[in-house]
Amino acid sequence: MPDRAPQPVDRTLPTEEARDLIALVREIVQREIAPRAAEEEEAGRFPRELFSLLSESGLLGLPYGSEYGGGDQPYEVYLQVLEELAGARLTVGLGVSVHSLACHALAGYGTKEQRAEHLAAMLGGGLLGAYCLSEPSSGSDAASLRTKAERDGDDWVITGTKAWITHGGIADFYTVLARTGGEGARGISAFLVPGDAEGLSAAAPEKKMGMKGSPTAQLHFDGVRVPDSRRIGDEGQGFAIALSALDSGRLGIAACAIGVAQAALDESLSYATGRRQFGRPIADFQGLRFMLADMATKVEAGRALYLAAARLRDRGLPFSKEAAMAKLFCTDTAMQVATDAVQVLGGYGYTADFPVERLMREAKVLQIVEGTNQIQRMVIARHLAGPESR
Repeated sequence: MPDRAPQPVDRTLPTEEARDLIALVREIVQREIAPRAAEEEEAGRFPRELFSLLSESGLLGLPYGSEYGGGDQPYEVYLQVLEELAGARLTVGLGVSVHSLACHALAGYGTKEQRAEHLAAMLGGGLLGAYCLSEPSSGSDAASLRTKAERDGDDWVITGTKAWITHGGIADFYTVLARTGGEGARGISAFLVPGDAEGLSAAAPEKKMGMKGSPTAQLHFDGVRVPDSRRIGDEGQGFAIALSALDSGRLGIAACAIGVAQAALDESLSYATGRRQFGRPIADFQGLRFMLADMATKVEAGRALYLAAARLRDRGLPFSKEAAMAKLFCTDTAMQVATDAVQVLGGYGYTADFPVERLMREAKVLQIVEGTNQIQRMVIARHLAGPESR
């Protein structure tokens, strides 16, 4: 049977610069990420030195302006970079997405002075960021968060606990949403908190099903004092800032999901064309061929969906509904394709000798983070039919 080894995704990119960028990412993936992904994930090792390399290579600030050290790349290109990184190791792809999410508030809502002081180091200075919205008792209902920031002269004093924080305990800076006013969404403000702030501590990382190399931890704010110059946006604007960031972040999750799904499909194709049973490759059997066809179709559909949403964003058009659709469809696709990949490999797929069992475990979290897929369905339905009756 002719060689049917998977080929790199044939991407439609808007510029020659973007094509060079994807080539650089693929070189880093092949040299620095893929060879150690399985071993480091099993050991629960976070590749901080790799994020330093990504920063030096300009890959941590791609969707932001060059005047502050960003890459000036449209989201259409940035998301395809995330897909390439996540396909090699989700800890890396998702980590870049979370870092970009943590930079969003300052880049979009900070004053000129705040951006001049902080943003260049955040985008290309070797720093790593985290985003602090969720709490032990407020996940999907983020507007009910309880962490408080109380005014004390020219400072704010932050007290409370944040939960499920990617890069919790190792980040250099945290974008933190805290309550500065009354109940509900209008009482929330955003702050930029240094990772070494006095009174800030992290719990032991959560023991997770997958993404063991990416630390996820609670953060405790015990009277953390930050100057008012680190408040981002107006008082009470924090929840609107958070929602704006999440629309973009959901596209990052969608792209990561398609990276995982593509990796699972590639492993399935390699195995099915090389494994022989009954005297021929198992890829000759119609039942398996149809499974591969369905997997490939879902991957292509998911990629088209997240890119369509990204192009809306790049044109300055509303994209909230499309971001929710992309996050929903792409993450469900990742879970289905990874599960099917385990089935294609049979008993071998259930062992750690092949990467598909890791991809399956990692895919699951993508249906949960940055708004569960049940929340995405609520968001989409509100766009279609209006708010629910009270």
